[in-house]
Amino acid sequence: MRVITILLAFTFFLSACETIKGAGRDITNAGEAIDEAVDK
Repeated sequence: MRVITILLAFTFFLSACETIKGAGRDITNAGEAIDEAVDK
């Protein structure tokens, strides 16, 4: 039972990291789009 709990916690941790990584990319892309719009 303890091993299953650890595996589930590890899985949630990995999925959270991917979500944060994706959000960071979205914010970066939005910032670049704003920079390009200001430069025009």
